Amino acid sequence: MKLNILRAILIVMLIFTLNIIFSFSNQNGTDSGSLSKKITKILTDKIEYIQKMENSNKEKCLKKIEHVVRKLAHFSIYALCGILLISLMLTFKIKNLLRIGISFSLGLIYAISDEIHQSFIPGRAAQATDVLIDTLGVIFGIFLVLIIYRLIKKQKHKTQKT
Repeated sequence: MKLNILRAILIVMLIFTLNIIFSFSNQNGTDSGSLSKKITKILTDKIEYIQKMENSNKEKCLKKIEHVVRKLAHFSIYALCGILLISLMLTFKIKNLLRIGISFSLGLIYAISDEIHQSFIPGRAAQATDVLIDTLGVIFGIFLVLIIYRLIKKQKHKTQKT
């Protein structure tokens, strides 16, 4: 019963996360760019070096930072997907390789479908580099959970021996 509750929680969290990704991808180019600019402004407002720059150099710098912010957002939200996918797979009695394969495949499929979705949104485009960044995020999330899971199992095993 507890396992089913955990699975349900993980599935709800995963659906919620995928829905957030979908809603970000559903923004037109202007709205998406505006959000990125707002976040970049918040992150750089207190950096004196950037604020003291001449306007043209400041704009170039902020554009580069905005690009990094966008890519980190991709990586981060897909890392969360990887975390949730592998956590869900850990609730099933299957081999680790199959767990990893299912989690990776589902993350990759969603990343591809997300980019295809974006290609239909005004001012947006599908980018293979974003699929790569998203997939790297999924892989990171998967292995982060597996490392933590292994450390917890080792600690439990040590505790049971003593």
